[in-house]
Amino acid sequence: MTASEGKARRSIGARRNPASAEAILEAAEAVLQEDGYSGFSIEAVARRARAGKPTIYRWWPSKAALLIDVYQRQKHLDYPDTGDLEGDLVAFLAGLLAHWRDTPSGSIFRSIIAEAQSDEAAAKALTAYAASRRVEQGKITERAKVRGELSDDVDPLQVADMVSSYAWVRLLTGRLDEDEVRIRAAVRIIVHGIKTPRSG
Repeated sequence: MTASEGKARRSIGARRNPASAEAILEAAEAVLQEDGYSGFSIEAVARRARAGKPTIYRWWPSKAALLIDVYQRQKHLDYPDTGDLEGDLVAFLAGLLAHWRDTPSGSIFRSIIAEAQSDEAAAKALTAYAASRRVEQGKITERAKVRGELSDDVDPLQVADMVSSYAWVRLLTGRLDEDEVRIRAAVRIIVHGIKTPRSG
């Protein structure tokens, strides 16, 4: 490390800036990769990033808040527009499950959920993150409304909850290898329901 780099790193706690935040997030990713969730702590990240714990806690009020930012760095998902609601939801779920399965993001998100079960700050961070994702995912349903596939009284956030529930159950029970046929069958139930319409 050069003298100028050392000076910049020592002053990391003065105020948040992109370079300093990036250094901490990179350190957090490295700790996760090397030591796993059991070895992940603010102390370990601070040592790796050569930053003070108070600085990290000022920017990320809980371990879960830091984990969520690490998770979002690795999560690169689109909200497909296939021109059809079922197609959009199938493509979204297939992409999400594959991303969780094939990258470290799945284990990171499981860690966030685990942390939220026993830590109030973590629970708040997860709740806030999930709320923002519901809004983004709800845009799929909003597009379907515009196309005339759905009635105006369908709540996009409720649909997002049902889709997310399907995904979260598979994440938490180790069933991320669902094929498209099974995903499509689940989406069809979400979109059309399970009860046979009465005739007459």
